[in-house]
Amino acid sequence: MKKLATVIMTIVIILIIAILCIFGNIIWKEIVSLKEAREPENFQTVFSDETTNNKNTEKTENSTNNLFSEIEDPNQNLNYNQVNVDKYFYNQLEEQSKTIYRAMEINKENMKTGTYVVNFGNEFYSVLEQENGQEKLGYYYQSAIEAYTYDNPDVFYLNPNKMYLNIETTTSIRGNTYNVYISNKNEDNYLIDEFSSKAQVDLAIQEIEKKKNEILSKRSKDTLDNIKMVHDYLVDNISYDESISRPHIYNIYGALVNNVAVCEGYARSFKYLMDALEIPCVVVIGEATNSNGETENHAWNYVQLDSRWYAIDATWDDPVIVGGGSLNNASKYKYFLKDGATFSKDHIPSGQFTPDGKIFEYPSLN
Repeated sequence: MKKLATVIMTIVIILIIAILCIFGNIIWKEIVSLKEAREPENFQTVFSDETTNNKNTEKTENSTNNLFSEIEDPNQNLNYNQVNVDKYFYNQLEEQSKTIYRAMEINKENMKTGTYVVNFGNEFYSVLEQENGQEKLGYYYQSAIEAYTYDNPDVFYLNPNKMYLNIETTTSIRGNTYNVYISNKNEDNYLIDEFSSKAQVDLAIQEIEKKKNEILSKRSKDTLDNIKMVHDYLVDNISYDESISRPHIYNIYGALVNNVAVCEGYARSFKYLMDALEIPCVVVIGEATNSNGETENHAWNYVQLDSRWYAIDATWDDPVIVGGGSLNNASKYKYFLKDGATFSKDHIPSGQFTPDGKIFEYPSLN
């Protein structure tokens, strides 16, 4: 009997120890946060260029970043549905991308600091629980950033390649929860290199708005006259940076304040001013073949007039004249309000802003 009692007592002790171990493991899982960092597909949104003999040729310079890193403080779900957006590329996004886009739009002022953290909490739980969920969310993020920067040339101060989508995963007996947010990670900030503070960004915006008001003071009630006025201003006042080395040459500050830009600066500035005039306009990227037969990456615009869409290439309407001299009207309006058949002879649009990125659609030209 004593031997049997000893065996029973030993079994009871083992069971007690096993139960304590199980509960200890459960408690440990409840309080431990597991953080994951992965790299999805390449993310490159810097559209850079070089030129050869004239302003009509440009090349792309790729920049790649890890989209995922880590942060310390979990956040609850946040709702960004209260912001209303109706813009051309936004309207083509999947709902997850629209959420990211809206979050940036509602935090536009905060993001001027370059360090503001845009939180999503557990908003993307259903995506991240899927197979390859992080890669899918990376795709939605990339699409949102592309749409946001091409819809909004006024956020010229943001550098998407210094912005990181972070995913923090917490595992418990109830399953996973996720904390998602955008931050500058280990970068000093996610502003373009020319800025290091919100004060500098605000000053630059003031200079741009002053120039915008000056240009639009000549506006009329006629849409065609306003399109021509903006086109002529850009052609007459911007110099193409053949060195591809000056600051701000890809954005509206370089074009409108410094009066020096490359094709992207021309195209973004044209859209910026069309937006101010409430004339529908989009930035188009793709390839173009210049008069020397060279095909390289390029940027231009589509603009709507009388419910029809036309193409405008302000950069190519402002060619570098070898040996100096003045620009005649045949050259100045060669790419002004052209139809699809004419423009497609030397311009091939691409709705894919980055390799493996979302393929956006452009308006159909008249």
